[in-house]
Amino acid sequence: MAHAIYLVDAFAEDKFRGNPAGVCILDSPASEDWMQAVAAELNQAETAFVNPENDSWNLRWFTPRTEVDLCGHATLASAHALWEAGAETAATPIVFNTKSGRLVCELREGQIEMDFPAEPPVEADPPFDLAPMLGANPVWFGKTPRMWFAMLSNEERVRHIKPDPPTVSGMGLLGLVVTARSETPGVDFVSRVFAPRVGINEDAVTGSAHCALAPFWSPILKRNEMTGYQASGRGGRVGVRLAGDRVTLVGAATTVLSGRIRV
Repeated sequence: MAHAIYLVDAFAEDKFRGNPAGVCILDSPASEDWMQAVAAELNQAETAFVNPENDSWNLRWFTPRTEVDLCGHATLASAHALWEAGAETAATPIVFNTKSGRLVCELREGQIEMDFPAEPPVEADPPFDLAPMLGANPVWFGKTPRMWFAMLSNEERVRHIKPDPPTVSGMGLLGLVVTARSETPGVDFVSRVFAPRVGINEDAVTGSAHCALAPFWSPILKRNEMTGYQASGRGGRVGVRLAGDRVTLVGAATTVLSGRIRV
């Protein structure tokens, strides 16, 4: 059988920026083994698989190695692909049913808004001395259910760290988020995300990490609406709007490739 497949740059105004994600549009659910094999073949940080489910869509995300419970950029890419394929109209919000609950995407003035659960990090002791890897002791350290979370003293330190993937893997959880207050006009905070345990040494732009970054920075900056910049090699902006236990993530997307997968 042949299925529609897209490669979408998410959290990107221009091609070859932001975070690329594969999106496979199915008529019905596929087996986990097949989805994992396709994700490994595409070799993107995440590949999303969507199929219709009543008036909504079932959505699952796979890295080249494993399934994950939440992925922001591949959700954004999925909504973009469904609108581009004509499977949904731009005026209609898209509802996804996922392992992290119900997620809603809306298109507003060329930007996609996604309603996600907030995951505020809680303070915790590092699993070992992180100063050699980060170049300094973190100003604050904690974790979410998925990720370790380190705040550094300034943006430059975040931009120049070079974590060793085996060391990050040895920390446990899915990986490490590193952040600092931004010194760049128009940006409130910067971050980088490392997840070698699931096959991603450094993620380009991580929507799910901003579910933790928004509630972390909101009380510090005394704002509920902020702009984050993920300072990876590709880089990308993520707008965040915190409302109680939910976070709206805002970003653009652009299609780089579309076709049919014949397996």
